[in-house]
Formats: sequence, C-alpha cells, structure tokens
Amino acid sequence: MSSAGNGKNLIMQNNISNKKLSLKHRIYMGRHNYVLMAPFLIMFAIFTLLPVLVSICLGFTYYNCLNTPRFTGWDNYLRLFLEDNIFLTAFKNTMIFALITGPISYMLCFFFAWLINDLSRHMRTVVTAIFYAPVLSGQAYSIWTFFFSSDSYGIINGTLMRFGIIDEPIGWLTDPSYILGVIIVVQLWMSLGTGFLSFIAGLQGVDRSLYEAGVMDGVHNRLQEVWFITLPSMKPQLLFGAVMQIVASFSVADVSVSLVGSPSPQYAGETIVTHIMDVGNTRFEMGYACAVATVLFLLMAFTNFLVKRLLARVGS
Repeated sequence: MSSAGNGKNLIMQNNISNKKLSLKHRIYMGRHNYVLMAPFLIMFAIFTLLPVLVSICLGFTYYNCLNTPRFTGWDNYLRLFLEDNIFLTAFKNTMIFALITGPISYMLCFFFAWLINDLSRHMRTVVTAIFYAPVLSGQAYSIWTFFFSSDSYGIINGTLMRFGIIDEPIGWLTDPSYILGVIIVVQLWMSLGTGFLSFIAGLQGVDRSLYEAGVMDGVHNRLQEVWFITLPSMKPQLLFGAVMQIVASFSVADVSVSLVGSPSPQYAGETIVTHIMDVGNTRFEMGYACAVATVLFLLMAFTNFLVKRLLARVGS
C-alpha cells in the first residue's frame, strides 16, 4: 500500500513539474511578445493604474497640496454622504444622466449604425462622417448656446414667440427647472460618436453566410436576424460601445460647464465630475476630491459589471 501511495505521489509531482516546465517554456517561447507589450504595460501602469491606486489611498487622508497627507480614516466618506448636500445633488443628477443618456444613446448608436450599414459604400462614408462630426469638432456643443439662449434672440425662444406659443423668453440655461433637460439633450447629441463607429465596424465584420444559414434554421425576419445572428457576432464591439457610453454618461462635465457655468444656478447642472473639479481645483481639498473620484470609479465599475452580464445574454 505504501509503495502504491508513493508511486501516486511521484506521478503527481512529475505532472506538476511538467506543468511548471511547460509554463516556463511557453513564457520563454513568447518572450518576444512580452518585450513588445512591455512599453504599453509600463505606460498603463504609470499613467492609469498608479494614479487610480494613489487616488484611492488619498481618499482616506486630508491633503491640500501643501502639507503632507494626514490619515483621517473614513471621515471623507462620512462627510460625503452625511454632510455634503452638493454632492448628493450631483450624485442624483449624474444618475439621471446615466440612466437616460446611457441606454438611449447606446440604442440610438446601434439603430443608426444598423440603418446606415445597408447603404452604399460612398453614402455610408458620408453619413458616418456626419454622425461623427460632433466628436471631431471637440467644442461643438457650444453652438447649443445659440439655440437655448435665454433671450428673445435665441433660436428656440425666437421660433416659439414667432408662432405665438410663448409670450416671453424661457430661461433655458438660467432656470433650474430646465437646465438638466437641456444638458441631457446636448449630451445625447454628443454621445453619437465612438460607440457608433464601433457598431459600424462590427456590422461590417458579420459573416454574410450566417444569414443564409439562419434562414435554414428558422430565422424569417430582420428582428430575428439582429437578435440571433447580428448581435452575437459583434459582442466585442457591443462591449466596447457599452464601456464608452458608461464613461461618457457618468463623466458629464464639459457640456454642463460650457452651457450653464460652474457652479450652475442652484446646482441644477452639477455632476460628480464638476463637483470633483470644484473641490479639487478650487478649494484644493485633494483628499476629499479623491474620495469623490473613488466613489465615481466604483459606480462606473459596478455598472460595467452589470452591463457585461446583460450582454452575455444577447442571442440566448
């Protein structure tokens, strides 16, 4: 019995050693790939991973950019949710942005990409450039100040007054009851960009023979084609587009600052990112700003996890 047990132990040790040798051998054989990946990994660690880790650590300190960070434990987070009413307003506004602009812009990106995919090559190129123009132009959202100007010279106010719908100009960018809706409209217009391009690329990469095979398997209309063939064939592009939409919807700041300023009237356009800018760049409370940024990071990571789980069910 003991000899048999010893034999089994020797076999297990040999298998383990063989696996270790094979792993080392694979690493050695792929050493050139690791060398080529090294610059990216180093830059990613320095400019992405390290700042995130430092921000998380500073979130537990009091740091004003002048003195040495002083550990304060959970004080920043307690202040965040129990004392900072502006953050709670910014959190509410950000969640409204994310719940409205995220799903709607994601579906619009796919819908327009799906429609454009059936156009001719030259027409598809022209229409794609038109949709992507707001992203290329950078500050294109500034033109919306002429549309939503709060005086009678604004395009929307002037049109409504000309047709007798309103008697006096509406303060689209000054009245807190309208500010959030205006920013959502502009953000939706700006969001038809990177995700839209990824969907176009994904649709172009779908194997056309799958549609012919789908007809033989019982797929009889376009909606079934989309659900059972198109979407499963472009899951990487769907995931990339989802990540980009999550980042865009949770990091709204430039549009709000450009249209209504910072801080906005009664903080109606305040978001988590604009609150981080206010606390960190204006008050120099970097420790507190890092705590706010950590909450935003965890919120985005959790949303990304949920979206991945939902996308895994596509086509099933």
